[in-house]
Amino acid sequence: MMMRRLLISLLAVFASTWVAAQELRIEITKGNDKPTVVAVVPFSPPPGGALPENVPEIISADLYRSGLFKLIPPSDMLSLPHQESEVHYRDWRAIGTEYLVVGRMGRDASGLIIAEVELFDVYRQQKLFSQRWQAPVSDLRDMAHAISDRIYLALTGVRGAFSTKILYVSAVNLPNRRYNYRLMVADADGYRPKQILESSEPILSPSWSPNGVDIAYVSFEYDRRPAIMLHNLKTGQRQKLTHFPGLNSAPAFSPDGRQLAMVLSKDGSPDIYVMDLSTRYLNRITKDNIAIDTEPAWMPDGKSLVFTSNRGGAPQIYRVVLAEGWTERMTFDGDYNARAVPLPDSSGIALVHRENGAFRIAVLEFATGRLKVLSHTNLASLDESPTIAPNGSMLMYATEKQGRGILAAVSVDGIVRFDLPGKDRDVRDPSWSPFFNPPQSSR
Repeated sequence: MMMRRLLISLLAVFASTWVAAQELRIEITKGNDKPTVVAVVPFSPPPGGALPENVPEIISADLYRSGLFKLIPPSDMLSLPHQESEVHYRDWRAIGTEYLVVGRMGRDASGLIIAEVELFDVYRQQKLFSQRWQAPVSDLRDMAHAISDRIYLALTGVRGAFSTKILYVSAVNLPNRRYNYRLMVADADGYRPKQILESSEPILSPSWSPNGVDIAYVSFEYDRRPAIMLHNLKTGQRQKLTHFPGLNSAPAFSPDGRQLAMVLSKDGSPDIYVMDLSTRYLNRITKDNIAIDTEPAWMPDGKSLVFTSNRGGAPQIYRVVLAEGWTERMTFDGDYNARAVPLPDSSGIALVHRENGAFRIAVLEFATGRLKVLSHTNLASLDESPTIAPNGSMLMYATEKQGRGILAAVSVDGIVRFDLPGKDRDVRDPSWSPFFNPPQSSR
């Protein structure tokens, strides 16, 4: 079964038809039973006319998508303040608001758009922060996501990940059973999709470098054999890192971005290797001539790797300490566990777990040894390719809905779930970016 899934991934043979990529849509399927009630008041507009993006609407959508918040619609608001002197707390208590966001937009002398935003605790009648952002008109969505991140941090104590990106793979269905594959990058909310690469051959396993600029992926463009590629998103420069006979798959950057773990079968059976990206030196990590070792992922400290292996007879998760080469089995619950992704705080791993014949996304907690299943799509669905937001709050994965491949997400505690179906298309292999900027502080 493991070899079959490995070959399916490498050849990108999906049962459903893939079609052209559009923006992803957010459909909340399960939210928090007791969400925090937040009101984001429409901001006062800047001089010079309407803007192409509605910043407060984007902020509201970000907070809603987290599943932790209930947003008060503007039609239910009793007043529309734009600054602290206009806030009357009784108006907001009357409609059950717990936190209030107000703001005003302006322009500076150079034409940059300015947003001055304040967050209030309604019941304590207290201002939590006041902050100023500025951006060109073309970057209004970036500004809105940054404001959302700041609000999320103030209300949860966790850094927001609304300003991050996702990589994913899509493809156009052409005549004569041919496909045109596309590697895409989009905002974490699915907006502003951008094509990074287009190929008539499969593209698989995209992976972000910690610098947020370099990505790695598997391409079949060379002689229809897999090759691991390094791609700089700023310059567009591409480098072929490996193109050995057999498997070249599952690239994964180390936490410092200096090394790349991967799967190669050039020396026999599939094994885990680590490449030094400055010298291109390859170090073979596993040396099992019979088992299939695949799907490496780095632990956050960079000292060990988790990977999938059938060396015990069935696919399970193992960890190898790089300095000593010492290996231990991590999963024991069930006869199939694969595609491990460590949580950013090292408290556990997300993985694909087979339950009652269906493939589900689960989290293994290291402290308790508990394996918690998080996804609950229909029995025929294949939940796979988990990836974690850099703040550790959400897991995104590929699944199926109404006969098409979609992306879905679930909170690490299982409380919040949402789907990201595209418009008339199939997508696979999501990869969540790292943070792009340092945390923002209030001022």
